[in-house]
Amino acid sequence: MISRLGFSSLACMMVAITMLAVSSSTPVAAGPKATQFQLANGMDVVVIPDTRAPVVTHMVWYRVGAADEPPRVSGIAHFLEHLMFKSTDKIAVGEFSKIISRMGGQDNAFTSQDVTAYFQRIEKSRLKELMAMEADRMVNLRLTEKEVLTERDVILEERRSRIENSPSAIFQEQMDAALYYSHPYGTPVIGWQHEMEALSQKDALDFYAKYYAPNNAILVVSGDVTVDEVRTLANETYGKIPTNPAVGAKRWRPVEPPHRAARRIEVKDPRAGQPSLSRYYLTPSYLTSKPGEAEALDLLLKVMASGTTSRLYKKLVVESKVASSAGGWYSGSGLASGKIALYAVGNKIEDMPKIEAAMDAVIADVVANGVTDAELERAKNSYMAEYVYDNDSQSTLARRYGWGLSVGQTLDQIENWPQEIEKVTAAQVKAAAANLDVLKSVTGYLLPLAPDAADAKKAAAPANPRS
Repeated sequence: MISRLGFSSLACMMVAITMLAVSSSTPVAAGPKATQFQLANGMDVVVIPDTRAPVVTHMVWYRVGAADEPPRVSGIAHFLEHLMFKSTDKIAVGEFSKIISRMGGQDNAFTSQDVTAYFQRIEKSRLKELMAMEADRMVNLRLTEKEVLTERDVILEERRSRIENSPSAIFQEQMDAALYYSHPYGTPVIGWQHEMEALSQKDALDFYAKYYAPNNAILVVSGDVTVDEVRTLANETYGKIPTNPAVGAKRWRPVEPPHRAARRIEVKDPRAGQPSLSRYYLTPSYLTSKPGEAEALDLLLKVMASGTTSRLYKKLVVESKVASSAGGWYSGSGLASGKIALYAVGNKIEDMPKIEAAMDAVIADVVANGVTDAELERAKNSYMAEYVYDNDSQSTLARRYGWGLSVGQTLDQIENWPQEIEKVTAAQVKAAAANLDVLKSVTGYLLPLAPDAADAKKAAAPANPRS
């Protein structure tokens, strides 16, 4: 997921907080309830009241992301996200964020494979003005050739600084590219550099005209507001924008062909530091899984790979002492599929086969013997603690509802998640582990390359022929 200010990872959403002393057999405290309605032009609206402070979080989610891009223009969704902060007939170039700041608010945006979102946090009396500004740029974006070329240099520099200058980012990009045979999830959200270099004003405006419309958007407002207040303001601002009949159909994603071979990659880089191992598995997401399957995958990864009490950490770091850290996560928010990621950072290159063997042993043990009731209870408690903690954050609540609805979940599915987690049995977790298909996986080594070897490799590279 890429924002205007840089990268963030879905994995960050999985970081454990201090576990609350609650039993998973005790019903979870009900979280805030949202109200959903639709404007006449097809724009969905969600309101999550929270009267503890006179502030609101305002988000507009578009049902489009990098996986919706046409061929040969990778990165256009993220590029357009940047360009949305340029100008309209009412707002001068670069003034959008400055106006928000002068109001005392904050704003930003991000792009992922499946969604693009723009968000602000502001004092409630400024909400109408803010909504009018966001509605304005939904349909009145103005881009000059100069602005487009200047911003293209910005995203190219972003790729250089955050991908090309980071061995781990290059490695992760190659892992994703190897995991998918013919699916756009294998293309980085920021785009491939050679295609980014050719992105044009027409590419941006065509993508904007096709996907940016009220009937392809979800407005989420959380904070010190009532449903009636938001309904009135939304109709006065977004409600004036006409429906775009070209969007709104069911979103299409290609179907991966059968995976018949496990893949392996190796990236060597003198900047890599410690050697590391990663394993990615292609899995169902919450949208594509059978009932209870995604929840079981979530809990499996809690037990197997989350934190210093996980099986993976204890096996590789504490007992075998072949790794300095180890962990993993389940990313299940995708429209088309999910992904499990496991990793370990080694101490020595020669230990990498031992690390891989130990990782395989951890997985095999769960497949053969399942998880204990105590492990499952602890995993559920940990998730319930995170859920309760997240309910205290306006922005986290807005993201929870916005992301879920944008990829096709219902309000009930989003709000009933704690109850579905509670239903998961140890047998389901064991079955989830058994369904980790090595044929749907990629295993990668990121290895430091000695400086002399790097110099030799560079010297052996063929010179570029004259054009």
